[in-house]
Amino acid sequence: MDTTERPRGPHLEWTVAPSDIGPLLLAATPEGLVRVEFHASPERVDRMIGPLVSRLGADARRPAPGEEELLAEPVRQLAAYFAGTLRRFELPLDWRLSSGFNRQVLRELDRSVPYGSVVGYGELAARAGQPGAAQAVGNAMGSNPLPVVVPCHRVVENDGGIGGFGGGVETKRILLALEGVLPRPLF
Repeated sequence: MDTTERPRGPHLEWTVAPSDIGPLLLAATPEGLVRVEFHASPERVDRMIGPLVSRLGADARRPAPGEEELLAEPVRQLAAYFAGTLRRFELPLDWRLSSGFNRQVLRELDRSVPYGSVVGYGELAARAGQPGAAQAVGNAMGSNPLPVVVPCHRVVENDGGIGGFGGGVETKRILLALEGVLPRPLF
């Protein structure tokens, strides 16, 4: 999967980028960023790339660090986000790994919940035109193929609880603290 020559057909570029929440697997197609995955250890990356390539019907290429083409801007913007200098990602997104209600909710989240704010599952369901679908919103957040960039960490329980998170609750706390929603941990 780790090829260095340019693929001839549909292709997927991937890399592992460092972050304040651990290594992130990033993958992009010519259409845009298609996948962000937490806890990208070498073993986990090996298990993720094959199914991603199969699902997208693409050849995979991992460029040398600093030689990314499709991922140069996502890598730059993620570094700026974690440095506290970027508040809104401006990236083309390839939404193929999400569909139907999940895609609708994720697009609404991306559009209407800015940096430094949170929304309840029920409120997001209502914004997406499906009042009463809070549990389905939770499922959509759990299936988000683009966490951090499409900020599912900003969705919390309606009663004020932090709620679950695919990257782990501690990761969600770190992201919300970075955005000023929660206090930064003392240690």
